[in-house]
This record gives sequence, C-alpha cells and structure tokens, in this order.
Amino acid sequence: MAADAPSPWWTPSVHADRRPFLLARNAITRAVRGWFEADGFLEVEAAALQVSPGNEAHLHAFATTMLSLIGEPDQTFYLHTSPEFACKKLLAAGEEKIFDFARVWRNRERGPLHHPEFVMLEWYRAGAPYETLMDDCAALLALAAETAGTRMFSFRGLDCDPFAAPERLSVAQAFARHAGVDLLASLSPSGQTDRDALAASASAAGIRVAADDRWADVFSRVIVEKVEPRLGVGRATILCEYPVAEAALARPKPGDPRVAERFELYACGVELANAFGELTDPAEQRRRFGLEMDEKARIYGERYPIDEDFLAALAIMPEASGCALGFDRLVMLAAGATRVDQVMWVPVA
Repeated sequence: MAADAPSPWWTPSVHADRRPFLLARNAITRAVRGWFEADGFLEVEAAALQVSPGNEAHLHAFATTMLSLIGEPDQTFYLHTSPEFACKKLLAAGEEKIFDFARVWRNRERGPLHHPEFVMLEWYRAGAPYETLMDDCAALLALAAETAGTRMFSFRGLDCDPFAAPERLSVAQAFARHAGVDLLASLSPSGQTDRDALAASASAAGIRVAADDRWADVFSRVIVEKVEPRLGVGRATILCEYPVAEAALARPKPGDPRVAERFELYACGVELANAFGELTDPAEQRRRFGLEMDEKARIYGERYPIDEDFLAALAIMPEASGCALGFDRLVMLAAGATRVDQVMWVPVA
C-alpha cells in the first residue's frame, strides 16, 4: 500500500467514522421494509445469476461461467444489473405487489455515486398507473429523512427538502428551462427522432455537438451537462415523459406517442430512481432490445443475449408500473455522507 493511500475501510478508526452512516442504513432499511409490508407488498429475492444482465447499450455486466457436470457445454451467466426481468416474471406468475432489496452489479462504474456492487430497491404494482410510483417516491424520501433525523438533504453545495412535494417536470420542459433547447421539435408525431433538428438547437444553446453524434448522443449530452445538475434543488424533481426513443422498458404515453411513461427522481442533482409504466408488448420490447444491442456492438464491440423467457412472460404479464431506486444513494443523502461507499457495510476494496 502506498504511504499516502487512504486506510482500508476495516481500519478501526475509519470504521468508527463510518459507523453512524451504517447504523442509519440499517434503520432506513427497516423503515422502508415496514412501509412496503404495511401497504400489502411481498418481499421477493431475485436470483443474481441470469442468462441476460439486461439489454441497455451503456450497461456493462460481470460475466461468469457455469461449468457443466454432465458433459454438456459450459454456459455463460451474468450477475444481474437489476432484478427487473425476474420481478416481471413474478408479475406474470400472479404476484401483484412486490419489492426486492436486490444486490446488483454493474461493471465500469466507480466513483462518489457509483459502485460495482450496490443495492437496488425495486418495487412493482400490478394494475396501478405510474403516477402512483411518483407518490411512492415522495413518501420514501420523507421516510428516509425522518428515520435518519435530517430535515434537509445536502450534496455538493445543493440542498433539497425531502418533505416538500416533488416538482413534476417533463423532459421537454426541462430542456427548454435549463438548456434553451426545443426537444419536441426533434420528434415526429409518432416519436421518430430528427438528429439534425436536435443538434441545431443544442448548438445554438452553446452545447458541443460532434459531426458523428447521433440523436441519442446529443440528447444525453444535454441531459448530463445542462439538465441533471439543476434538478432536485430546493425540492425533489420528478423528470417525466421521456421521448419514446429513450423509453427503455416503458410503454408509450396514451394520447402522445412521442413520449413514454417513464420518470426519474432527482434530489440535489443526484438521480435516485427510474420508473416505468411497464411495456407488455414482447414484439416491441424485442425490437428495442435489438436496437440497444446494435448500439452496444457499434460502441463497445459486444452484445448481450436476450432473455427469451422474459419476453414470453411479458405476453402474459398484467398492466403494471415499476420503479428502481438506488438505495445506497438515498441513504447517502439521508445520512449526510458524501460517497455511496461510506454507507456500505463492506464496500468492494
């Protein structure tokens, strides 16, 4: 170990400094579990090993090999990046209200807000509109703050009142307000994207656009550079109505096919949760997975398999809404830590 390297987390003095955050984590875990159970939810446990880790272009998984014991070929499995596929199979099986404190893994992610292994709190409500999840998120923010004994979240000089009703802001409104970009002008009535229109609007707003940038590249740059740092200031922000091109596993919004029933929750500029009114069309989901894996192959030279059982389950899954919340980030804000690894009992060394 280098002389100037920080002491390991297990050093008694370091652990003593971290321990109040860890005790707050335990208390918040108990409170959140009780909140769900009081509302009639069942706690489930998704298996970590999956045939597919998820099919988003910029998600990177840890792979492992399952050795055959009977002479058949060895199989590649992945540590899941989310319990989403498993939870939706449980909805197809007949469960209606479920939650999972899921330990998940994402490669190429490490920093103050990222860790290769972390806890994703996911919950699903069969038959519920996705606006119900907005109310759930507001309640969980307040519950975490109350349990930790804090009145205000603070992070990197930004403050957020966890007890105030979150602002609901569409992505188009956020682009206009924080970047001066007309997002909807780059979307056709059916949701098709116009790269040149978005690039021109972004360039006029002083945002760098490269000649080989695609629509999605420009969209992401505006989000990251201009929008996200200004969300969740004063009170939480629910950023909703993502363009359908950024829908992931969300269904289109009724009455406006340009956008999807997807929202993200922000506090102090930190993304805490991602929620969908769930898509139940397996053909459309397969099409989206294919596009994402084509993009992954173009950028990173690899692609992940598609979970055929998941697509089969979608065909019988009821209408539902689901949310994935970064539990470590929530605890970090509630406990007053500055890095997610400070609120993990045993961080990856």
